[in-house]
Amino acid sequence: MQYMLLIYNNEELQAKRSPEEFRAGMVAHRQLMDEARANGVFVAAQPLKPSPLTKTVSLGPDMKAIVTDGPFTETKEQLAGYYLLDCGSIEEALEYAKKIPQFCAANGKVGYVEVRPILEFSEIQQRYEALAAEQHA
Repeated sequence: MQYMLLIYNNEELQAKRSPEEFRAGMVAHRQLMDEARANGVFVAAQPLKPSPLTKTVSLGPDMKAIVTDGPFTETKEQLAGYYLLDCGSIEEALEYAKKIPQFCAANGKVGYVEVRPILEFSEIQQRYEALAAEQHA
C-alpha cells in the first residue's frame, strides 16, 4: 500500500538555519531516499516552495471558483514536502517517517510528519459498485 508522509515545519525557523544545518539536512534526506530506494519502497519525494507562493481555489456561494493567495489555513506549521512510499504496512511507513530529518524543524523546534494511506481509485470504484448493488437489491 502507498503512504504519503507529509512533512510540516515552521518556515520562519527554516529561514534561520545555518548553511551547515541546511547541508546536514539535505544529506540526511538523500540517505533516507537512498535507503527507501534500496528497499524497493521509494515512489517519490519533493520539498515544496514557501507558502507565500501558494494559491488556494475554493467555491463561492455561487459555485464559481475563487482563487486566493496563501494556504487554506493559517498555522505556525506549513506543509513543507512529502515522501510517497509503497510500504508493506503502516508500521513500516511509520518507521520511515521517524527517520525523516528533523532539521525540517530548525533551531531545536520540532516539526512533525503526518502519515496517511493513499486511497486508490480502484477502492473508490469498488465502494461505489457495492453501494449501487445494495440499492438495486
